[in-house]
Amino acid sequence: MTIAEHHDDVWASERSFTLGGDLTVGRVGFGALRITGQPGNWGYPEDRASALELLRRVAELGINFIDTADSYGPEVSENLIAEALAPYPADLVIGTKVGAVKLGPGMMRKNGRPEHLKQAAERCLQRLRLDSLALLQYHWIDPEVPLEESVGALQELRAEGKVRHIGLCNATPDDLRRALTVGPIASVQNPYSLADRSSDALVDLTREHGIAFIPYTPLVGGALAQRGGPLDAIAEKHRATPSQVALAWLLARSPNILLIPGTSSIAHLEENTAVLDVVLDHDDSDRIDAILSGD
Repeated sequence: MTIAEHHDDVWASERSFTLGGDLTVGRVGFGALRITGQPGNWGYPEDRASALELLRRVAELGINFIDTADSYGPEVSENLIAEALAPYPADLVIGTKVGAVKLGPGMMRKNGRPEHLKQAAERCLQRLRLDSLALLQYHWIDPEVPLEESVGALQELRAEGKVRHIGLCNATPDDLRRALTVGPIASVQNPYSLADRSSDALVDLTREHGIAFIPYTPLVGGALAQRGGPLDAIAEKHRATPSQVALAWLLARSPNILLIPGTSSIAHLEENTAVLDVVLDHDDSDRIDAILSGD
């Protein structure tokens, strides 16, 4: 499905989305994975002060949606967010995740046992210095535990007031349908980009249900989003970078898409935020469709 099929005029995407029906967030948020130690997202960053400065700049720019997880570091990302920003701005929405246990740099195992998910959520609350989590996402679906049991545990936390909204990550359309039989789902987070269209059906399904779709690795694909690549002409037309065009394509793809590009650079953060001003048109649509089809 092309972008043009979603929009009758230009690709003028909405600048905000109401998550879960009651939390309005800007459609360009911040992914807080890369503020941890590198490589492997392990431990604290070498320059902790710069990471805190970056997070404070996120708030200064008016970004009011931050994505993190208990496994980022592990625990490091959540701790830094609290250190930099608590007490939080009234409109800031922090989404975190449980269900993936970090074992070492680049190493993780899934754990969807209800007791683990509940305990992990309690620890997220403590690290983030919150009484309730605005969005808690099931990070990796554990094949050893029935999905309904894992999601059911998160919905119990919601009923207790410890969580406001529940989300899924790395899910299939069937996973989402099963989860919806247990309770409301506010978001789905999957890899998705110009180069990775494997979640096309899920983008459309979440839109039908009013659920946010949060693409991660939105710039995967190498040359597609790099200077000197096939998006250069479109980027020049809009006085943008190729990576901004790639992100703008995601915003135009569907109005329920929320971006969470991650970075450890303030300059890159500001560039990502400016993508809201890159409005693609039907000529751009035709060019991008031709690029994707290899013509």
